[in-house]
Amino acid sequence: MSAGPISERLLHGVRAVLYPVGEFVHVSAIYLGLAVLTTLGLSLVLPSMRQQSQQLHEVVLAMFQAHDTGYAPIDTDSWSPPVDLTQAPDVTAPAASESAGSVAGATTGSPAGPAAQTPAPVAQHPRLASANADFFQALAASMRDQPIPGVSAGQAQGLRSYLARKYRIASSVAGALARTAFIIGKEFNVDPQLLLAVIAIESRYNPFVESAVGAQGLMQIMGSVHRDKLRTSGGPAAIFNPVVNIRIGTQILADCIRRRGSIEGGLACYVGASGPDDGGYGASVLAERRRIALASGIPLGKK
Repeated sequence: MSAGPISERLLHGVRAVLYPVGEFVHVSAIYLGLAVLTTLGLSLVLPSMRQQSQQLHEVVLAMFQAHDTGYAPIDTDSWSPPVDLTQAPDVTAPAASESAGSVAGATTGSPAGPAAQTPAPVAQHPRLASANADFFQALAASMRDQPIPGVSAGQAQGLRSYLARKYRIASSVAGALARTAFIIGKEFNVDPQLLLAVIAIESRYNPFVESAVGAQGLMQIMGSVHRDKLRTSGGPAAIFNPVVNIRIGTQILADCIRRRGSIEGGLACYVGASGPDDGGYGASVLAERRRIALASGIPLGKK
């Protein structure tokens, strides 16, 4: 047997062994590159996620601190004496009522002995408790398909279906936010569908979002600028409560429309533009408002 065929078979065998090894190295390099890119991406995203998680944690504490003993008051500047937990605000009160916000009472006496050293539960700020009750009341009404004043059942269903589908939120939550917008919009004489459009552009219906400049919540309120409004609503954490955020945002927008004399001017004012050029913000809001009206069949308001 000649040496030529043997060397060719040997070379072919070596190639047969080296080919899968080369393929393995090639695939490993690809996955390693993907792992590096994923690590770099997470290093940029995780700080923001951590911050939002902390904000969510603060909101949960604020909403449920009446059932725990270790949480401090939300806002010491406006803190009232703890209320008797047996006299909690009535969640069946009207959503726009201010009476629930004034509930306050003295704590009941504790028995003598070692049990007397146990600290009494710390209650929520009355106004924050009222706002929480308002939102849960709206959510319960939405889950029961209760009608929204001035809106037919078909219109309400079209509205909540559009919001839930486009912004990927629960249908019951979409109904609750729509109900809240209609109640507060009527209170401030602002078209509720305009409010829903502002929420869509500002936060895409994420109540815990925060912008690069510190604007927070559904309507992107600057808590550092509107401390007085938050103080009367339960403190800084109340900015993440949907009812409080929508109410403060609506109050600001209504004032902007009044001062500028038009919806377009009011939207420019709301976004912080000193002149008519708002960078397309107003056009985006009004376009979304038209889409909401088309989906719901509810006529547009004048304001």
